[in-house]
Amino acid sequence: MNEQDLRRLLTVSVEDVLPSQPASAGWDRARRTRRTRRTVGAVVMAVALVGGGTVAALRPPASPPPGHPVTPTVEATHAGPVQHPPAELTYPPDPLSRLGDQATVRLSERPVQRALALYQPLDDQYRADGPVRVLGDDGVVRSLDVVTLAPTRDRDGNEAPAVKPGVLSPDGRWAAFAQTNELVMVDLTKAGVRRVPLDGYLELVVWANDRVLVGGDGRTYAVQRDTEAASTIDVSAWDLAVPDPEAGREAALIETGGQRDGLTLRSRTAREGALRSEERVTGELLPAPYQVNEFYGRGWLHGDRVARAAWITNDRIDGAEGVAVLDARTGAVAHVLDLGRDRAKGCCEVLGWDKQGAVLLRLEPAGLARWHPETGEITGVLRDRAGIVALAG
Repeated sequence: MNEQDLRRLLTVSVEDVLPSQPASAGWDRARRTRRTRRTVGAVVMAVALVGGGTVAALRPPASPPPGHPVTPTVEATHAGPVQHPPAELTYPPDPLSRLGDQATVRLSERPVQRALALYQPLDDQYRADGPVRVLGDDGVVRSLDVVTLAPTRDRDGNEAPAVKPGVLSPDGRWAAFAQTNELVMVDLTKAGVRRVPLDGYLELVVWANDRVLVGGDGRTYAVQRDTEAASTIDVSAWDLAVPDPEAGREAALIETGGQRDGLTLRSRTAREGALRSEERVTGELLPAPYQVNEFYGRGWLHGDRVARAAWITNDRIDGAEGVAVLDARTGAVAHVLDLGRDRAKGCCEVLGWDKQGAVLLRLEPAGLARWHPETGEITGVLRDRAGIVALAG
């Protein structure tokens, strides 16, 4: 067999039966192809030794071996360190949007298995305007009728609503409210109320696993949920971040505070509040002139990240509204949501994280919005409401 004959045989062997041909012609072509392939198989080894170059030139490209598919490489995309909200928010369906509904049943009549959130309507004077609403995981909105809450106040007589971010336990089964000279704990699954006497003008509550940290009047108490035993702890109720409920009972307590170049991140032991480490909060990952000037509102932990509202310097003004996400180990600011200045001061307090790593926050015109720092996506959850939202951790 010479090279010309081999070329003809190989060409026929790789021909396909075209779908457009009549069936009878296709079957004839298939039979010829099978006979030719058997002939080629008998001589292929000899040809490979004698005319390897010619065969290589004529052979169709090799396919990947079966069972080893080629997977395209997809590179993860990450949003930059500075992000901005869209001009118009979209509002995908969300269970939390039911917070805008009126209560249809009283908690005493129908306790929850788990609460997703609390909502306190406010009037134009920032005072409670009706009962607290409890949104259960069944989608039903209840009125909190088992207790009447007074506003919190300080020594100077300044008052604030008793519902604040941080009052709802991570499992959604309990709510705890600071009151002057006492802590009020409500078992939302039984509609039961406990009152723990404590001295002072108490204003803030933070759930830390099985304890409630309640502060004000220059001190912070740690109250055991099950025994109601209380002791003082050396942490700031104003600067303390709500611990990640997945981190366990002995996870460190994290505080963020200070101003401008004096911003710090402190790590304290879970039980005693003893100082473990102190890091300077830095904005080295941010483009100039961005920096965090001062934090406000409640901070929230999710893994090794802390999210907290802040006043920032952006590329236009000093004193813009923003939200910062920090590394809880180093104090480095990883992301900033630049909300500008055309909003009410202190507009955009952080309300927590969801399980997908998104930050939930107050945001005009939304009453509640969801921000994904890794992708930059921001969507609305609850349309603007004059009130305070507290989410389960």
